[in-house]
Amino acid sequence: MDHEAPHYLHQLPVPGQDEYASLTLVNTRFTVSHGPVDLLEDPEAAHLWLVRHALLPDRAALGGRQLSRLLALRDCVRVLFEARAAGGRPPADALATFNSALAAAPSTPRLAWPADGPQRADEPDAGNPAAAALSQLAEDAAELLTGPEAEQLTACAAQGCDRWFLRAHAARRWCTTKCGNRVRAARHYAARKGG
Repeated sequence: MDHEAPHYLHQLPVPGQDEYASLTLVNTRFTVSHGPVDLLEDPEAAHLWLVRHALLPDRAALGGRQLSRLLALRDCVRVLFEARAAGGRPPADALATFNSALAAAPSTPRLAWPADGPQRADEPDAGNPAAAALSQLAEDAAELLTGPEAEQLTACAAQGCDRWFLRAHAARRWCTTKCGNRVRAARHYAARKGG
């Protein structure tokens, strides 16, 4: 089964995904003209996605239970994004699921010493690689939701698009030029048909 086609053929890069793996996680489920696409549709696809995003070692297995936890995290991060964008509070169960993933592999403080000098680094517990991946994704989402870029977090305004992105300027309403072009073409068609 080829899991690469949906990502490379249908999903253009969305602003913010390079910086936030949690934003990329939420955007693993999207809709295209022929219907919904889920890049995490089964354990193999989810394993490939986690490996490609350097969240899981290639040799680590990912079972159905861990996939369920990953999908639950994806869903609750989407709910948290929606609550943040609306200026409201998320449901308690979404927050509990999120905090469970955040605590799945507690970090251990470390001192790293790269060429440019000492730096504090927190490393998640690597005893359970899948739990560590969930914890890293949850930590990434917490950083996005509480950081300075949280105000830029927005859902694409194109009808039928489920993706989230970081809006670089107030006028931007679409996650990609493809969505923007689709909306403009629909407006043009409606104007010609109505005129």
